[in-house]
Amino acid sequence: MALLRISRFLPQLRKNETICKVLKQSRHLSQARAEPAVLNVPPTRCTTLDSGIRVATEDWGSQTATVGIWIDAGSRCETAQNNGVAHFMEHMAFKGTDKRSQSELEIEIEDMGAQLNAYTSREQTVYYSKCLAKDVPKAVEILADIVQCAKLGKTEIDRERGVILREMQEVESNLQEVIFDHLHSTAYQGTPLANTILGPTANIQAINADDLRCYLSTNYKPNRMVIAGAGGVNHDQLVKLVEELFSGGDPCNKYSGQVPTISPCRFTGSEIRVRDDSIPLAHVALAVEGAGWTDPDTLTLMVASTLLGAWDRSQASAKQNATNLARYSAEYDLCHSYQSFNTCYKDTGLWGIYFVTDCLKIEDMMFNVQSELMRLCTNVTESEVARARSLLAANTLLQLDTSTAVCEDIGRQMLCYGRRITPSELTHRINSITAKNVRDVCYKYIYDRCPAVAGVGPIEQLPDYNEVRGAMYWLRV
Repeated sequence: MALLRISRFLPQLRKNETICKVLKQSRHLSQARAEPAVLNVPPTRCTTLDSGIRVATEDWGSQTATVGIWIDAGSRCETAQNNGVAHFMEHMAFKGTDKRSQSELEIEIEDMGAQLNAYTSREQTVYYSKCLAKDVPKAVEILADIVQCAKLGKTEIDRERGVILREMQEVESNLQEVIFDHLHSTAYQGTPLANTILGPTANIQAINADDLRCYLSTNYKPNRMVIAGAGGVNHDQLVKLVEELFSGGDPCNKYSGQVPTISPCRFTGSEIRVRDDSIPLAHVALAVEGAGWTDPDTLTLMVASTLLGAWDRSQASAKQNATNLARYSAEYDLCHSYQSFNTCYKDTGLWGIYFVTDCLKIEDMMFNVQSELMRLCTNVTESEVARARSLLAANTLLQLDTSTAVCEDIGRQMLCYGRRITPSELTHRINSITAKNVRDVCYKYIYDRCPAVAGVGPIEQLPDYNEVRGAMYWLRV
Protein backbone atom coordinates (compact mmCIF):
# COMPACT_ATOMS: atom_id res chain seq x y z
CA MET A 1 0.00 0.00 0.00
CA ALA A 2 2.89 2.37 0.80
CA LEU A 3 4.42 1.72 -2.65
CA LEU A 4 1.07 2.47 -4.32
CA ARG A 5 0.78 5.82 -2.45
CA ILE A 6 4.34 6.82 -3.46
CA SER A 7 3.83 5.87 -7.11
CA ARG A 8 0.62 7.93 -7.16
CA PHE A 9 2.61 11.13 -6.32
CA LEU A 10 5.65 10.46 -8.58
CA PRO A 11 4.26 12.40 -11.61
CA GLN A 12 3.57 15.45 -9.41
CA LEU A 13 7.07 15.24 -7.88
CA ARG A 14 8.68 15.10 -11.33
CA LYS A 15 6.56 18.10 -12.39
CA ASN A 16 7.68 20.12 -9.32
CA GLU A 17 11.31 19.17 -9.98
CA THR A 18 11.00 20.40 -13.57
CA ILE A 19 9.48 23.70 -12.41
CA CYS A 20 12.34 24.21 -9.95
CA LYS A 21 14.90 23.63 -12.72
CA VAL A 22 13.14 26.15 -14.99
CA LEU A 23 12.98 28.74 -12.22
CA LYS A 24 16.66 28.24 -11.41
CA GLN A 25 17.62 28.62 -15.08
CA SER A 26 15.47 31.73 -15.51
CA ARG A 27 17.08 33.24 -12.41
CA HIS A 28 20.54 32.66 -13.87
CA LEU A 29 19.41 34.14 -17.21
CA SER A 30 17.98 37.25 -15.55
CA GLN A 31 21.23 37.75 -13.66
CA ALA A 32 23.22 37.28 -16.87
CA ARG A 33 21.07 39.86 -18.63
CA ALA A 34 21.27 42.34 -15.72
CA GLU A 35 25.07 42.47 -15.62
CA PRO A 36 25.57 44.08 -19.05
CA ALA A 37 22.79 46.59 -18.31
CA VAL A 38 24.66 47.78 -15.24
CA LEU A 39 28.03 47.79 -17.00
CA ASN A 40 26.66 49.80 -19.93
CA VAL A 41 25.85 52.75 -17.66
CA PRO A 42 28.99 54.91 -17.38
CA PRO A 43 29.66 55.61 -13.69
CA THR A 44 30.37 59.06 -12.32
CA ARG A 45 33.77 58.83 -10.66
CA CYS A 46 34.59 61.37 -7.95
CA THR A 47 37.89 62.16 -6.26
CA THR A 48 38.58 64.79 -3.58
CA LEU A 49 42.16 66.10 -3.61
CA ASP A 50 44.12 67.14 -0.54
CA SER A 51 43.55 70.79 -1.45
CA GLY A 52 39.78 70.29 -1.29
CA ILE A 53 39.13 70.44 -5.03
CA ARG A 54 36.71 67.75 -6.24
CA VAL A 55 37.17 66.04 -9.59
CA ALA A 56 34.12 64.28 -11.09
CA THR A 57 33.91 62.64 -14.52
CA GLU A 58 31.66 60.47 -16.64
CA ASP A 59 33.61 58.71 -19.39
CA TRP A 60 31.74 57.02 -22.22
CA GLY A 61 34.70 56.89 -24.59
CA SER A 62 33.50 59.40 -27.17
CA GLN A 63 35.84 61.37 -29.43
CA THR A 64 34.74 64.70 -27.95
CA ALA A 65 34.57 65.94 -24.38
CA THR A 66 33.51 68.83 -22.18
CA VAL A 67 35.58 69.87 -19.16
CA GLY A 68 34.95 72.78 -16.86
CA ILE A 69 35.47 74.46 -13.52
CA TRP A 70 32.36 74.94 -11.38
CA ILE A 71 32.88 77.48 -8.58
CA ASP A 72 30.46 77.83 -5.68
CA ALA A 73 30.38 81.63 -5.89
CA GLY A 74 28.12 84.07 -7.71
CA SER A 75 26.24 87.28 -7.09
CA ARG A 76 25.01 85.85 -3.76
CA CYS A 77 28.59 86.20 -2.48
CA GLU A 78 28.60 89.95 -3.22
CA THR A 79 27.60 92.96 -1.19
CA ALA A 80 25.69 96.05 -2.27
CA GLN A 81 29.04 97.82 -2.72
CA ASN A 82 30.62 95.26 -5.10
CA ASN A 83 27.48 93.78 -6.73
CA GLY A 84 28.43 92.85 -10.29
CA VAL A 85 32.04 91.90 -9.59
CA ALA A 86 31.44 88.13 -10.11
CA HIS A 87 30.07 88.67 -13.62
CA PHE A 88 32.81 91.24 -14.33
CA MET A 89 35.44 88.67 -13.34
CA GLU A 90 33.89 86.11 -15.70
CA HIS A 91 34.41 88.58 -18.56
CA MET A 92 37.99 89.39 -17.54
CA ALA A 93 39.04 85.72 -17.50
CA PHE A 94 39.21 85.73 -21.32
CA LYS A 95 41.19 88.97 -21.67
CA GLY A 96 44.65 87.49 -21.18
CA THR A 97 46.76 85.93 -18.44
CA ASP A 98 50.35 86.13 -17.23
CA LYS A 99 51.23 83.44 -19.81
CA ARG A 100 48.98 84.38 -22.74
CA SER A 101 47.66 87.56 -24.27
CA GLN A 102 44.03 87.70 -25.34
CA SER A 103 44.95 87.13 -29.01
CA GLU A 104 47.23 84.20 -28.13
CA LEU A 105 44.47 82.63 -26.07
CA GLU A 106 41.95 82.98 -28.90
CA ILE A 107 44.37 81.58 -31.50
CA GLU A 108 45.25 78.62 -29.27
CA ILE A 109 41.58 77.73 -28.78
CA GLU A 110 40.85 78.15 -32.48
CA ASP A 111 43.82 75.95 -33.49
CA MET A 112 42.42 73.17 -31.28
CA GLY A 113 38.99 73.53 -32.86
CA ALA A 114 37.66 73.93 -29.32
CA GLN A 115 35.13 76.27 -27.72
CA LEU A 116 35.65 78.24 -24.52
CA ASN A 117 32.74 79.69 -22.60
CA ALA A 118 31.57 80.85 -19.17
CA TYR A 119 28.49 82.03 -17.29
CA THR A 120 27.59 83.49 -13.91
CA SER A 121 24.47 82.79 -11.87
CA ARG A 122 23.39 83.88 -8.43
CA GLU A 123 25.21 81.00 -6.75
CA GLN A 124 27.76 79.69 -9.26
CA THR A 125 30.42 80.79 -11.73
CA VAL A 126 31.36 78.35 -14.49
CA TYR A 127 34.22 78.18 -17.00
CA TYR A 128 34.13 75.29 -19.47
CA SER A 129 35.56 74.08 -22.77
CA LYS A 130 34.25 71.74 -25.47
CA CYS A 131 37.04 70.00 -27.35
CA LEU A 132 38.32 66.76 -28.86
CA ALA A 133 39.10 64.02 -26.35
CA LYS A 134 42.81 64.15 -27.20
CA ASP A 135 42.91 67.88 -26.36
CA VAL A 136 41.44 67.57 -22.85
CA PRO A 137 44.83 68.10 -21.10
CA LYS A 138 45.42 71.32 -23.07
CA ALA A 139 41.87 72.55 -22.40
CA VAL A 140 42.26 71.93 -18.65
CA GLU A 141 45.59 73.78 -18.64
CA ILE A 142 43.96 76.79 -20.35
CA LEU A 143 41.03 76.77 -17.90
CA ALA A 144 43.41 76.62 -14.94
CA ASP A 145 45.40 79.52 -16.40
CA ILE A 146 42.45 81.87 -16.97
CA VAL A 147 40.95 81.17 -13.54
CA GLN A 148 44.17 81.48 -11.55
CA CYS A 149 46.28 83.93 -13.55
CA ALA A 150 43.94 86.46 -15.15
CA LYS A 151 45.98 89.57 -15.91
CA LEU A 152 43.36 92.20 -14.94
CA GLY A 153 45.06 95.06 -16.78
CA LYS A 154 43.53 98.54 -16.58
CA THR A 155 43.11 98.84 -20.36
CA GLU A 156 41.29 95.50 -20.54
CA ILE A 157 39.08 96.39 -17.55
CA ASP A 158 38.04 99.70 -19.11
CA ARG A 159 37.29 98.02 -22.45
CA GLU A 160 35.22 95.28 -20.79
CA ARG A 161 33.38 97.85 -18.70
CA GLY A 162 31.83 99.19 -21.89
CA VAL A 163 30.91 95.67 -23.05
CA ILE A 164 29.10 94.95 -19.79
CA LEU A 165 27.22 98.26 -19.88
CA ARG A 166 25.98 97.43 -23.40
CA GLU A 167 25.00 93.96 -22.17
CA MET A 168 22.97 95.59 -19.40
CA GLN A 169 21.06 97.63 -21.99
CA GLU A 170 20.20 94.42 -23.86
CA VAL A 171 18.99 92.75 -20.66
CA GLU A 172 16.84 95.75 -19.78
CA SER A 173 15.07 95.38 -23.13
CA ASN A 174 14.20 91.76 -22.26
CA LEU A 175 11.17 92.19 -19.99
CA GLN A 176 11.26 88.57 -18.84
CA GLU A 177 14.75 89.13 -17.41
CA VAL A 178 13.59 92.41 -15.89
CA ILE A 179 10.55 90.87 -14.20
CA PHE A 180 12.58 88.09 -12.60
CA ASP A 181 15.17 90.55 -11.32
CA HIS A 182 12.33 92.57 -9.76
CA LEU A 183 10.83 89.39 -8.32
CA HIS A 184 14.12 88.52 -6.60
CA SER A 185 14.54 92.08 -5.36
CA THR A 186 11.17 92.03 -3.56
CA ALA A 187 11.13 88.38 -2.48
CA TYR A 188 14.63 88.50 -0.96
CA GLN A 189 14.83 92.19 -0.09
CA GLY A 190 17.71 93.04 2.22
CA THR A 191 19.63 89.84 1.36
CA PRO A 192 22.30 89.02 -1.27
CA LEU A 193 19.81 87.05 -3.40
CA ALA A 194 18.10 90.37 -4.16
CA ASN A 195 21.19 91.45 -6.10
CA THR A 196 21.13 91.31 -9.88
CA ILE A 197 23.81 89.23 -11.57
CA LEU A 198 25.13 92.10 -13.71
CA GLY A 199 25.01 94.66 -10.89
CA PRO A 200 23.96 98.33 -10.97
CA THR A 201 25.47 100.76 -13.47
CA ALA A 202 27.26 102.77 -10.76
CA ASN A 203 29.11 99.67 -9.55
CA ILE A 204 30.17 98.62 -13.06
CA GLN A 205 31.60 102.08 -13.71
CA ALA A 206 33.59 101.96 -10.44
CA ILE A 207 34.95 98.37 -10.33
CA ASN A 208 38.75 98.21 -10.61
CA ALA A 209 41.52 95.59 -10.48
CA ASP A 210 41.71 95.67 -6.68
CA ASP A 211 37.99 94.83 -6.41
CA LEU A 212 38.45 91.89 -8.79
CA ARG A 213 41.52 90.55 -6.94
CA CYS A 214 39.75 90.88 -3.60
CA TYR A 215 36.78 88.90 -4.93
CA LEU A 216 39.11 86.23 -6.36
CA SER A 217 41.10 85.77 -3.16
CA THR A 218 37.93 85.67 -1.06
CA ASN A 219 35.76 83.31 -3.09
CA TYR A 220 37.81 81.23 -5.56
CA LYS A 221 38.77 78.65 -2.94
CA PRO A 222 39.78 75.01 -3.68
CA ASN A 223 36.98 73.52 -1.57
CA ARG A 224 34.50 75.67 -3.50
CA MET A 225 35.65 74.19 -6.83
CA VAL A 226 34.56 71.16 -8.83
CA ILE A 227 36.45 70.13 -11.95
CA ALA A 228 33.93 68.20 -14.04
CA GLY A 229 34.34 66.28 -17.28
CA ALA A 230 32.08 64.25 -19.56
CA GLY A 231 32.53 62.39 -22.84
CA GLY A 232 36.02 61.18 -23.71
CA VAL A 233 37.60 62.04 -20.35
CA ASN A 234 40.04 59.77 -18.50
CA HIS A 235 39.38 60.25 -14.78
CA ASP A 236 42.84 59.31 -13.49
CA GLN A 237 44.52 61.52 -16.06
CA LEU A 238 42.27 64.45 -15.14
CA VAL A 239 42.98 63.99 -11.42
CA LYS A 240 46.72 64.07 -12.08
CA LEU A 241 46.36 67.19 -14.24
CA VAL A 242 44.34 69.01 -11.58
CA GLU A 243 46.87 68.11 -8.89
CA GLU A 244 49.63 69.64 -11.01
CA LEU A 245 47.80 72.72 -12.28
CA PHE A 246 45.99 73.70 -9.08
CA SER A 247 48.80 72.95 -6.64
CA GLY A 248 49.44 75.29 -3.74
CA GLY A 249 52.93 75.98 -5.06
CA ASP A 250 51.68 77.61 -8.24
CA PRO A 251 53.04 81.20 -8.29
CA CYS A 252 49.76 82.42 -9.81
CA ASN A 253 47.64 80.80 -7.10
CA LYS A 254 45.35 83.33 -5.42
CA TYR A 255 43.92 81.06 -2.72
CA SER A 256 44.44 82.34 0.80
CA GLY A 257 42.47 82.84 4.00
CA GLN A 258 39.30 81.21 5.22
CA VAL A 259 36.29 80.36 3.10
CA PRO A 260 33.47 82.83 3.90
CA THR A 261 30.17 81.32 4.96
CA ILE A 262 26.99 81.98 3.00
CA SER A 263 24.28 83.32 5.30
CA PRO A 264 20.64 82.21 4.82
CA CYS A 265 18.41 84.50 2.77
CA ARG A 266 14.95 85.16 4.14
CA PHE A 267 11.86 85.28 1.90
CA THR A 268 9.49 88.24 2.26
CA GLY A 269 5.94 88.16 0.95
CA SER A 270 5.66 91.52 -0.82
CA GLU A 271 5.16 93.19 -4.18
CA ILE A 272 6.88 95.53 -6.61
CA ARG A 273 5.03 97.41 -9.36
CA VAL A 274 6.66 99.27 -12.23
CA ARG A 275 3.82 100.86 -14.20
CA ASP A 276 4.69 101.89 -17.74
CA ASP A 277 1.74 102.39 -20.07
CA SER A 278 4.04 102.76 -23.08
CA ILE A 279 4.72 99.01 -22.95
CA PRO A 280 2.05 97.17 -25.01
CA LEU A 281 1.59 94.17 -22.69
CA ALA A 282 1.64 93.56 -18.94
CA HIS A 283 4.28 91.21 -17.50
CA VAL A 284 3.40 89.69 -14.13
CA ALA A 285 5.10 87.09 -11.92
CA LEU A 286 3.70 85.51 -8.76
CA ALA A 287 5.83 83.26 -6.55
CA VAL A 288 5.90 81.64 -3.13
CA GLU A 289 8.99 80.46 -1.27
CA GLY A 290 10.00 77.07 -2.62
CA ALA A 291 12.48 74.46 -1.45
CA GLY A 292 16.28 74.40 -1.70
CA TRP A 293 18.22 71.90 -3.81
CA THR A 294 18.70 69.37 -1.00
CA ASP A 295 15.16 69.57 0.37
CA PRO A 296 13.18 66.32 -0.15
CA ASP A 297 10.20 68.36 -1.36
CA THR A 298 12.08 69.78 -4.36
CA LEU A 299 11.15 67.05 -6.84
CA THR A 300 7.50 67.14 -5.78
CA LEU A 301 7.45 70.89 -6.42
CA MET A 302 8.97 70.22 -9.84
CA VAL A 303 6.10 67.85 -10.60
CA ALA A 304 3.63 70.50 -9.41
CA SER A 305 5.31 73.06 -11.68
CA THR A 306 5.01 70.62 -14.58
CA LEU A 307 1.31 70.28 -13.80
CA LEU A 308 0.90 74.02 -14.40
CA GLY A 309 3.00 73.73 -17.55
CA ALA A 310 3.53 76.49 -20.11
CA TRP A 311 1.60 77.87 -23.07
CA ASP A 312 1.71 80.58 -25.71
CA ARG A 313 -0.50 81.60 -28.59
CA SER A 314 1.71 79.94 -31.19
CA GLN A 315 0.73 76.49 -29.90
CA ALA A 316 -1.93 74.70 -31.92
CA SER A 317 -4.81 72.74 -30.37
CA ALA A 318 -4.39 74.44 -26.99
CA LYS A 319 -8.04 73.73 -26.18
CA GLN A 320 -7.17 70.04 -26.07
CA ASN A 321 -4.13 70.65 -23.86
CA ALA A 322 -3.91 68.38 -20.84
CA THR A 323 -3.10 71.35 -18.59
CA ASN A 324 -6.18 73.11 -17.21
CA LEU A 325 -4.64 76.57 -17.18
CA ALA A 326 -3.58 76.23 -20.83
CA ARG A 327 -7.10 75.25 -21.84
CA TYR A 328 -8.61 78.19 -19.99
CA SER A 329 -6.01 80.58 -21.43
CA ALA A 330 -6.80 79.44 -24.97
CA GLU A 331 -10.56 79.24 -24.61
CA TYR A 332 -11.06 82.62 -22.93
CA ASP A 333 -8.01 84.37 -24.47
CA LEU A 334 -6.66 85.16 -20.99
CA CYS A 335 -3.03 85.76 -21.92
CA HIS A 336 -0.44 85.78 -24.69
CA SER A 337 1.78 83.28 -22.87
CA TYR A 338 2.57 81.90 -19.45
CA GLN A 339 5.16 79.61 -17.92
CA SER A 340 5.60 78.01 -14.52
CA PHE A 341 9.01 78.01 -12.83
CA ASN A 342 10.78 76.38 -9.94
CA THR A 343 14.04 78.22 -9.22
CA CYS A 344 16.14 76.48 -6.54
CA TYR A 345 19.01 77.79 -4.42
CA LYS A 346 20.95 76.16 -1.59
CA ASP A 347 18.49 76.93 1.19
CA THR A 348 15.47 78.46 -0.50
CA GLY A 349 13.73 78.85 -3.85
CA LEU A 350 11.05 80.59 -5.87
CA TRP A 351 8.08 78.56 -7.12
CA GLY A 352 5.45 80.24 -9.21
CA ILE A 353 4.17 81.41 -12.57
CA TYR A 354 4.99 84.23 -15.01
CA PHE A 355 2.53 85.46 -17.62
CA VAL A 356 2.19 88.10 -20.32
CA THR A 357 -1.29 89.48 -21.01
CA ASP A 358 -3.33 92.46 -22.17
CA CYS A 359 -3.82 95.19 -19.61
CA LEU A 360 -7.59 94.56 -19.36
CA LYS A 361 -7.21 90.82 -18.70
CA ILE A 362 -4.74 90.85 -15.81
CA GLU A 363 -7.45 90.38 -13.18
CA ASP A 364 -9.07 87.43 -14.99
CA MET A 365 -5.71 85.74 -15.56
CA MET A 366 -4.65 86.23 -11.96
CA PHE A 367 -7.95 84.75 -10.77
CA ASN A 368 -7.47 81.62 -12.92
CA VAL A 369 -3.83 81.27 -11.88
CA GLN A 370 -4.66 81.39 -8.19
CA SER A 371 -7.65 79.08 -8.63
CA GLU A 372 -5.31 76.54 -10.25
CA LEU A 373 -2.85 76.92 -7.38
CA MET A 374 -5.60 76.16 -4.88
CA ARG A 375 -6.67 73.14 -6.94
CA LEU A 376 -3.12 71.77 -6.75
CA CYS A 377 -3.38 71.96 -2.97
CA THR A 378 -6.75 70.19 -2.75
CA ASN A 379 -8.07 68.42 -5.85
CA VAL A 380 -5.22 67.32 -8.10
CA THR A 381 -5.87 63.83 -9.51
CA GLU A 382 -3.67 60.76 -9.90
CA SER A 383 -3.96 60.78 -13.70
CA GLU A 384 -2.72 64.39 -13.88
CA VAL A 385 0.25 63.59 -11.67
CA ALA A 386 1.09 60.50 -13.73
CA ARG A 387 1.20 62.64 -16.88
CA ALA A 388 3.35 65.28 -15.14
CA ARG A 389 5.72 62.60 -13.84
CA SER A 390 6.23 61.19 -17.33
CA LEU A 391 6.76 64.63 -18.83
CA LEU A 392 9.25 65.69 -16.14
CA ALA A 393 11.21 62.43 -16.38
CA ALA A 394 11.32 62.65 -20.19
CA ASN A 395 12.47 66.28 -20.17
CA THR A 396 15.13 65.50 -17.57
CA LEU A 397 16.57 62.66 -19.64
CA LEU A 398 16.29 64.50 -22.98
CA GLN A 399 18.35 67.36 -21.60
CA LEU A 400 21.28 65.01 -20.95
CA ASP A 401 21.98 64.15 -24.58
CA THR A 402 25.35 65.95 -24.99
CA SER A 403 28.65 65.93 -23.14
CA THR A 404 28.15 69.61 -22.26
CA ALA A 405 24.75 68.96 -20.67
CA VAL A 406 26.09 66.00 -18.69
CA CYS A 407 29.15 67.94 -17.57
CA GLU A 408 26.94 70.82 -16.42
CA ASP A 409 24.74 68.35 -14.57
CA ILE A 410 27.74 66.82 -12.81
CA GLY A 411 29.26 70.16 -11.81
CA ARG A 412 26.00 71.63 -10.52
CA GLN A 413 25.01 68.53 -8.57
CA MET A 414 28.45 68.19 -6.98
CA LEU A 415 28.14 71.77 -5.70
CA CYS A 416 24.50 71.43 -4.63
CA TYR A 417 24.32 67.85 -3.32
CA GLY A 418 27.96 66.88 -2.82
CA ARG A 419 27.42 63.91 -5.17
CA ARG A 420 26.02 63.04 -8.61
CA ILE A 421 22.47 61.78 -8.66
CA THR A 422 22.26 59.37 -11.59
CA PRO A 423 19.46 59.81 -14.15
CA SER A 424 18.03 56.41 -13.18
CA GLU A 425 17.88 57.40 -9.49
CA LEU A 426 16.32 60.73 -10.38
CA THR A 427 13.72 59.05 -12.61
CA HIS A 428 12.90 56.54 -9.86
CA ARG A 429 12.35 59.36 -7.38
CA ILE A 430 10.09 61.21 -9.80
CA ASN A 431 8.02 58.11 -10.56
CA SER A 432 7.46 57.46 -6.85
CA ILE A 433 5.61 60.78 -6.37
CA THR A 434 1.83 60.38 -5.92
CA ALA A 435 -1.10 62.77 -6.11
CA LYS A 436 -1.25 62.82 -2.30
CA ASN A 437 2.43 63.87 -2.17
CA VAL A 438 1.68 66.74 -4.55
CA ARG A 439 -1.37 67.88 -2.58
CA ASP A 440 0.50 67.72 0.74
CA VAL A 441 3.59 69.56 -0.51
CA CYS A 442 1.56 72.21 -2.34
CA TYR A 443 -0.54 72.72 0.79
CA LYS A 444 2.69 73.19 2.75
CA TYR A 445 4.30 75.72 0.39
CA ILE A 446 1.37 77.44 -1.34
CA TYR A 447 -1.82 77.31 0.71
CA ASP A 448 -2.31 80.42 2.86
CA ARG A 449 1.22 81.66 2.17
CA CYS A 450 2.28 85.24 1.48
CA PRO A 451 3.40 85.46 -2.16
CA ALA A 452 5.88 87.75 -3.86
CA VAL A 453 4.40 89.65 -6.82
CA ALA A 454 6.19 91.63 -9.52
CA GLY A 455 4.48 93.55 -12.31
CA VAL A 456 5.88 95.62 -15.19
CA GLY A 457 4.00 97.49 -17.91
CA PRO A 458 0.36 98.67 -18.05
CA ILE A 459 -0.56 97.01 -14.75
CA GLU A 460 -3.31 99.31 -13.47
CA GLN A 461 -5.68 96.32 -13.28
CA LEU A 462 -3.26 94.15 -11.28
CA PRO A 463 -5.21 93.33 -8.07
CA ASP A 464 -4.18 94.91 -4.80
CA TYR A 465 -1.68 92.84 -2.80
CA ASN A 466 -4.19 92.18 -0.02
CA GLU A 467 -6.60 90.79 -2.60
CA VAL A 468 -3.90 88.54 -4.06
CA ARG A 469 -2.97 87.39 -0.55
CA GLY A 470 -6.62 86.67 0.26
CA ALA A 471 -6.93 84.38 -2.79
CA MET A 472 -4.12 82.15 -1.51
CA TYR A 473 -6.66 80.06 0.43
CA TRP A 474 -10.21 78.73 0.02
CA LEU A 475 -12.82 79.04 2.73
CA ARG A 476 -14.97 75.89 2.78
CA VAL A 477 -18.43 75.73 4.32
